[in-house]
Amino acid sequence: MLQTGQPAPGFSLPDADMEMVKLSDFKNKKNVVLYFYPRDDTPGCTLEAIDFSDLEEDFSRLDTVVLGVSKDDCISHASFRDKHGLAVRLLADTEREVCTKYRVWQEKEKDGVKRMGIARSTFVIDKQGMVRHALYGVNAKGHAAEILKLVRQLG
Repeated sequence: MLQTGQPAPGFSLPDADMEMVKLSDFKNKKNVVLYFYPRDDTPGCTLEAIDFSDLEEDFSRLDTVVLGVSKDDCISHASFRDKHGLAVRLLADTEREVCTKYRVWQEKEKDGVKRMGIARSTFVIDKQGMVRHALYGVNAKGHAAEILKLVRQLG
């Protein structure tokens, strides 16, 4: 698990429009809320993405960009974004490289069946590229507002 105070692992991933997004693009410019979610267009993931999108202006006023990551591809992300009018940028980690770096690719158990998947997790990364908050296994409901409070405390 990543810990508070560690440098955030760097990455470069395509967004829904197939434009590359690098963590280093935001260094010394913006805080980054990097949230990992299991799948496009599922109930919890939709709720979380809409909540983050609804608060996008608040995050922006705090010099913070919100990036959502799943293993869905760019085309899936684009249709998910367009269907729900999402404001957050969705990044495609189809090879699970970034999921592995952030330790969110984990074994999950549902109905007695174990399988690998993305544990819903969020990282608040400051302008210097340091992990300020690492939250694993979060609940989608009310999560975006909770993260906004943490970002406000960055100062």
